[in-house]
Amino acid sequence: MENSAYKANIQVLDRTSAILRVLTQHHEHDSLKVIADETSLHVSTCYRILNDLVRLRFVEKGSVAGTYRLGLRFLQLGNLVRERISVRDTAKSGMQRLHNLTRQTVNLSIRQNDSIVYIDRIMRERPGIQVVRTIGATAPLHTTSSGKLFLSEDSFEQIRAYALRTNLEPSTPKSITDLDQLINELNRVKTLGFAKDDEELELGVCCIAAGIRDDSGKLVACLSISSPANNVQEGWISELKHAADDISEHLGYVATPGELYVRPDFS
Repeated sequence: MENSAYKANIQVLDRTSAILRVLTQHHEHDSLKVIADETSLHVSTCYRILNDLVRLRFVEKGSVAGTYRLGLRFLQLGNLVRERISVRDTAKSGMQRLHNLTRQTVNLSIRQNDSIVYIDRIMRERPGIQVVRTIGATAPLHTTSSGKLFLSEDSFEQIRAYALRTNLEPSTPKSITDLDQLINELNRVKTLGFAKDDEELELGVCCIAAGIRDDSGKLVACLSISSPANNVQEGWISELKHAADDISEHLGYVATPGELYVRPDFS
């Protein structure tokens, strides 16, 4: 008896899932007949399940009699899930794989006003190279690879305002201190789809970064590799981008068809 009840419950779930799948595939309200036809369910069975879904607010009746559409309950649940998804938690396994592959320090950072904030890191000690920033530390946008990615999302007016606020203060002699040079660099970042800081934050250290996007397409974090400046390997770029893209996918981001990886130029 218990086994039969279990099978019956699974059958109801399968049928409910099929109905919801049909409703997600159409922009217009679906009629009972269309839903029944596309799910291969009997009309009476389909009607009974739809009524239960309406009662639970997962489905609502359309403006035309006998039609249905997804309810706002899904929007509420989606927002709740989004709030509970932690970029840091989602990124952990990807960061570890990237660290295992490169044997370099891997960073996760977000933007906070005119700085980036390091929110996680897997670090490898390197003789003669000291990365002084710790989790919670900040760094200027224009001197970091991750910061350049965030700036590349801004308009010219926003970038100019940033330059005026910060005076593009240098962190090292190699930092960008000129607005035109910064604009050229950000255009390059947008073209390549990744960013590089060439000893612009810390002498002797190079950092490359790729962006992480949420389900709305917004750049919410950056994944980066810190390495001795003379040790950057071209193959890391594709691995870095793949890791960032995988994290983005887990956050609900769907890449635009035709997005291409551009071969990096370290000249």
